[in-house]
Amino acid sequence: MIVEMRTYTLHIGKTGEYLRHYQAEGLEVQKRILGNLVGFYTTEIGEDLNQLIHMWGYSDLNDRAARRTALFKDPAWLAYIPKIVPLLVKQESRILIPTSFSPGA
Repeated sequence: MIVEMRTYTLHIGKTGEYLRHYQAEGLEVQKRILGNLVGFYTTEIGEDLNQLIHMWGYSDLNDRAARRTALFKDPAWLAYIPKIVPLLVKQESRILIPTSFSPGA
């Protein structure tokens, strides 16, 4: 399994609005299509505030590519995107590869 870790930096004061949209419209679509939500977090202390970090597990990069392609063909997802894009400052994505001793490896 690989894990994609996405970090969204939001405009100051927009975390609550983002999460309201996501819970109402984005979460179920992603869970249905991407499948394996590993975790979804907000930052509270430190230099990088106003961030959301979410992680999704995939069997491999091909699985990730297929699921992300399907996500961007879903009408509900496409309707959701314009609501959250104005809230974002920056997006980062990393692919995490587990060590041999990592749980779930």
